[in-house]
Amino acid sequence: MYHYIFFDLDGTLTDSKEGILNCLRYAFEKLGKPVPPEAALIKFIGPPLQDSFVDPGGCTREEALAGIEAFRERYEPVGKFENVPAPGLPELCARLKKDGYVMALASSKPENLCVDICRRFGYTPSFSAVTGSPLHGDHSKADIIRETIRRLGLTDAEKPQILMVGDRKYDVAGAKECGIDCVGVEFFGYAAPGELAEAGAVAVVCSAAELEEFIRTH
Repeated sequence: MYHYIFFDLDGTLTDSKEGILNCLRYAFEKLGKPVPPEAALIKFIGPPLQDSFVDPGGCTREEALAGIEAFRERYEPVGKFENVPAPGLPELCARLKKDGYVMALASSKPENLCVDICRRFGYTPSFSAVTGSPLHGDHSKADIIRETIRRLGLTDAEKPQILMVGDRKYDVAGAKECGIDCVGVEFFGYAAPGELAEAGAVAVVCSAAELEEFIRTH
């Protein structure tokens, strides 16, 4: 049975599209580069920004670093709160916490922003750890999951009890690299059709109710 539940942030706990896309447009304009269409910008949600600015963003690595700085220039004071919680997720996390599950955030977003967003939308009381990327680093999803495991003091013997919850193939791949299961969520449609199942998610759910049923029955 699962006992430790790790959550992704963007596209899983919150619908962050508005803030992220607004800040990406700001960054491309500041770089003096054409702003990609919305369909391309949506692909930025999930993987680390430094990778997305290169592909699909079409930037060099040097431009990507400048793009991240421009993105954060708008995101930290404004964009991070152009965001809404996923329907039913704050309440679900509170119920799971009350019933003895141990939960944590495992996000590629910079950790200081994760802390602010979780506090703003009521997730903080439910989590035993809030783990994100360092402000200046190149952490993979697997790196973030490993750090979350370390912070909770878990061992390899407890990995069968850990479940990652995420909305993109990067969450599934990171979980598999760490030897844990991942359930995919399709709350906001950030993943391509079939992406989560093809990546190896143990299940794909479309609502907080479906997620809760899966967690409590496995």
